[in-house]
Amino acid sequence: MRDLWQCLIGLCWLLPVCAQAEIWIGRVTHVSDGDTLWAKPENGSAPRKLRLLGLDAPELCQAGGVAARAALQALVADKPVQVRANFQDTYGRDLATLRVGERDVGALLVSAGHAWSNRWHSSAGTYAAQEASARAARLGLFADPAAETPRNFRKRHGPCQTTR
Repeated sequence: MRDLWQCLIGLCWLLPVCAQAEIWIGRVTHVSDGDTLWAKPENGSAPRKLRLLGLDAPELCQAGGVAARAALQALVADKPVQVRANFQDTYGRDLATLRVGERDVGALLVSAGHAWSNRWHSSAGTYAAQEASARAARLGLFADPAAETPRNFRKRHGPCQTTR
């Protein structure tokens, strides 16, 4: 019973976050790496820094990092994007899902092996099915069974020393 109450309390904390999702259309002005970019809303306001929610792409200085950035650039270049920003991370980036037409950009990146589904506690993450398919097909990062997750890479090496 205690677990049920803890779960309900946790959901109550999440409801305001979910209810405040902001959806807007814009154009990508810059891709920093495989999961971070800048998009300018079509309403003319200043470009906003976005971190794709639900995935973790390799660091630029990590194996697969440059390819992940190129894949994201190819998906969003010269196309209107729909942004669903849920909240901000500790770096001030909007955590968001991105769509180009009907296609979920995060799902496409993970499906092609350019990023991992972001795990949280015992959850395999939003894009677990896409990651499993990419692993089975040995696509991108998953061609190397010993590929290191960005989280572990940052723990061992710290952040890349490149300008983002």
